[in-house]
Amino acid sequence: MLSRQSAPIVRSTLPAVGASLGTITELFYRRMFEERPELLRTLFNRANQANGAQREALAGAVAAFATMLVERPDERPDAVLGRIANKHASLGITADQYTLVGRHLLGAVAEVLGDAVTPAVAAAWDEVYWLMANTLIAMEARLYAEAGVGDGIVWQDMEVAERVDEAVDTASLVLRRPDGLPTGSFLPGQYVSVKVELPDGAQQIRQYSLSTAPGRKTWRITVKRERAADDRTPEGEVSAWLHAHARPGLPLKVSLPFGDLVLNEEDGPLLLASAGIGITPMLSMLDHLAGTSPERPVIVIHADRSPAHHAHRLELAELASRLPNASLHLWYENKAAEWYESGADEPTEPEAHVREGWADVTGLAVPEDTTAYLCGPLSFMQAVRGDLLTHGLSPAAIHYEVFGPDLWLSK
Repeated sequence: MLSRQSAPIVRSTLPAVGASLGTITELFYRRMFEERPELLRTLFNRANQANGAQREALAGAVAAFATMLVERPDERPDAVLGRIANKHASLGITADQYTLVGRHLLGAVAEVLGDAVTPAVAAAWDEVYWLMANTLIAMEARLYAEAGVGDGIVWQDMEVAERVDEAVDTASLVLRRPDGLPTGSFLPGQYVSVKVELPDGAQQIRQYSLSTAPGRKTWRITVKRERAADDRTPEGEVSAWLHAHARPGLPLKVSLPFGDLVLNEEDGPLLLASAGIGITPMLSMLDHLAGTSPERPVIVIHADRSPAHHAHRLELAELASRLPNASLHLWYENKAAEWYESGADEPTEPEAHVREGWADVTGLAVPEDTTAYLCGPLSFMQAVRGDLLTHGLSPAAIHYEVFGPDLWLSK
């Protein structure tokens, strides 16, 4: 909670700061990388820096946190910051790094807003930053403690045991420990970070959901190769490298599992909605349900460009077939009906409801006490969330995972 002296200052200056956050975050990253250029090569996603997505996500998070402090001071910030804390833990972020970030972020605020940043305004926004930073530090310390490791000690040696091409530009990698011991536990829906060294010597890190249930001797991730779409979306450095080099025996640095999109262990109805590579955490959840709670009612929704682009298509149908109270609904943008009716590689029971076009859940019978999990492009998740709210679901019952910078708060 903000102090009595800072709250009115933050409230009055929030519009000006919010309007300038894009410029502030751009200057912040430039100043920080000038002082510590190695961070761009070893910690931060260079592609997201180049296309501005990371700046936009940071601006959205700061604005959402500051707004919550002044408009809803009695609320806990966990909902705003939990996803960030898990992402930081998967990168091995430590408390001392927040001092560097704070110095350059607050310096950027002062430089962009100029004379408007009086000593009182600077002190108030310094308080906002450290409330946010200390909350994250505490949450990340708790995550490290729950994982049984020291702060930031998340990296382990693993190797590729198997590679399977799953769909167009998509391959799954089975990961094992080199010593032959079982991999660690995780919760259905969580992800790991993978660190690779690129040809120019830079080490880049990306997160990938674990796409099978816990309890196996190995882990599995599924990597979609991100191809360049335009000047704003360059080819994915890590995904391209993994597609080119990931073969059995390849050593990899992999983090412990983290992530707050995790399946609840209750017995109420579920809805799992995914699009594209967002299918991966849903596979883990379905695999877990099939082994622990097969009678639980589940609506499974997946949208993709075409059956050829649908990674783990037959596996998704097979998992749904192991749940007697599950229904499977598929949407494909390209000629779904003609392909499906041809009988080629038809999924097993229960029969999937296959439609052409964009996913539309408005016609589905969704119980009001359903808990929903969403993963896929932001536009897909926002559309599905809106439809589910019209079905009567509580906003608190709709959970989501964003692959890459979380831009939900900035929209």
